[in-house]
Amino acid sequence: MSKKAKVFLFCACAAVLTAVAVFFGVFFGFVKKQKYDAAHFGIETYRSATDKDGDGIDDQTDILASVKAYLETKPRYKSAYYASGWPDDGFGVCTDVVAQGLLGAGYDLRELVDADRRTNPEGYEANEKPDKNIDFRRVRNLLPYFSHTAISLTVDPSKIGEWQPGDVVVWAGHVGVISEHRNYKGVPFVYHHANERQTEYEEDVLESFGEILGHFRIT
Repeated sequence: MSKKAKVFLFCACAAVLTAVAVFFGVFFGFVKKQKYDAAHFGIETYRSATDKDGDGIDDQTDILASVKAYLETKPRYKSAYYASGWPDDGFGVCTDVVAQGLLGAGYDLRELVDADRRTNPEGYEANEKPDKNIDFRRVRNLLPYFSHTAISLTVDPSKIGEWQPGDVVVWAGHVGVISEHRNYKGVPFVYHHANERQTEYEEDVLESFGEILGHFRIT
């Protein structure tokens, strides 16, 4: 083999190995994915006309900020029942991301889900006795609750302009809140808490986590 051919083969192998390393680095979270904001895609960030808690911050912005503040406490993953309803030991699950986000904006999901389930039971488990302390922390209850009370939006991630920071996304058995960051296609990242092995709370999983059952905006 000529020297020129050897150099070409070496460069080709190096390029392949680099591509493989980058792929696995991104896949396993060792390499951070590039994040873009809405303005990069010409998308205007939505602001709510309501301010539930009267703090001068609109609800949409308030929900997102409260989600981020909660996740900055670095909750560890554990599914458990709490007599007060709210985890108080540094642990949590996916629904706590949503519940804490709404609570910070003035919406007590514990009370709201319980009231809706008792007055508008359609979509809730008919054979399951209501329990205020856990119902709001079950994904199967959040789907009917938001269907009854929030604005239902597209479940197609490719319609990037219709996904806004602070929106709630529901998959089968999982829930999260849309981030202010997007991937190279404009598809938003998601703030969520899926399991004890998760290393980052903000991830590019909207398209990959499974079938999207609901996409909601709080009113």
